[in-house]
Amino acid sequence: MESSTFKDLHLSKNIEKAIEELGFEEPTPIQTQAIPYIIEGRDVIGQAQTGTGKTAAFGIPALEMIDVNSKNIQVLVLCPTRELANQVADELGKLAKYTSTKILPVYGGQSIEMQIKALRRGVHIVIGTPGRIMDHLERKTLDISNVGMVVLDEADEMLDMGFREDIETILNRISGERQTILFSATMPAPIMKLTKNYQQNPMLVKTIHKVVTVPNMEQSYFEVKHHMKPDVLCRLIDIYDVQSSLVFCNTKRMVDDLVNTLKTRGYLADGLHGDMKQTQREKVMASFRNGEIETLVATDVAARGIDVENIEVVFNYDMPQDEESYVHRIGRTGRAGRQGIAFTFVTPKEIYKIKSIQKYTKTKILCKKVPSRSDAEDFKATMLAKKVKENIDEGHLGKYMHWVEKMLDEDYTSMDIAAGLLKIMLSENK
Repeated sequence: MESSTFKDLHLSKNIEKAIEELGFEEPTPIQTQAIPYIIEGRDVIGQAQTGTGKTAAFGIPALEMIDVNSKNIQVLVLCPTRELANQVADELGKLAKYTSTKILPVYGGQSIEMQIKALRRGVHIVIGTPGRIMDHLERKTLDISNVGMVVLDEADEMLDMGFREDIETILNRISGERQTILFSATMPAPIMKLTKNYQQNPMLVKTIHKVVTVPNMEQSYFEVKHHMKPDVLCRLIDIYDVQSSLVFCNTKRMVDDLVNTLKTRGYLADGLHGDMKQTQREKVMASFRNGEIETLVATDVAARGIDVENIEVVFNYDMPQDEESYVHRIGRTGRAGRQGIAFTFVTPKEIYKIKSIQKYTKTKILCKKVPSRSDAEDFKATMLAKKVKENIDEGHLGKYMHWVEKMLDEDYTSMDIAAGLLKIMLSENK
């Protein structure tokens, strides 16, 4: 059953393409175990925490079974909260990018008329909270008679919130053959009763819950639009005077693009990803260890072998695939007793992911203001002033003073000369 790549799961080309674009380099343990069973049509009980990649574990097989030529609702996903319903819809939407699958989240607090209009136009996958699904069923605006797969996501949370009756009513309304997938972090007696009544010979897949230990470090995030990421990265490297950093990207292509951008701007950067030969990787790592490379850009899988003591900052240039990956990434800084720094770039649409990471790691990730171009210039000017003072204190400035005196004879003031030199120095360092 073990699988190390998505290729081993024999998925359709459109889904594979979306997975690659999202930067999922290999399935998480819960995906490796659950996807083959769900694709086979088996009922599955998945015991997994938030942050283990369970949405894709049921989302990928759900998308594989959709008949896009039919306008019927074929998959129903029940979630405890509107936040989770939106999150699941967002992730499934990305996985369905190269298919014509229509996905609709439905929950309370959003206009029911808008939802009714969307349902009338035809939807393949509905993701909703039990209360709002019940509301639609009572109004006869939601037809679930053709649903072939039901997913109960975070089932224990739904039962804790008092949705048991609603869930049972919804499941009883689906006639005919139905595949039932249940995901839950815990397996209390009410969950076991639910599986006994509504699942046929289910397969149990589980991930061992690891205690999450987040190293002692400064964790912050910056809300950054995608096209601004290279500028913001360069400003932070300059402002913090970073001599050794690891930058995580989700795809091989993004690694190559970013390395080219950084090299063009004069940074000592190189990349690591799965397509590189072992000799190439070893060469890059040796250069990183001895300081010839200050910024190493890598994908999650490529970074596994990295064991370098003096990494000052980890940058999550792209948001990680799941919360566990975040913990693995940031654990690479601040070793040998020093406090490390982890900076995460978050696009406006990804703010919910930061909230999930905070919940999973039980730590606070502070939102920081993106430094402006002038902040970076101020910092460079301060660093330059410091170097100038050190040089003056060291002495041996005879011939340089002679050149300055020649300029003073040409009616330039010492202030003009200093400002001109500063301008040259700062523009050269841009």
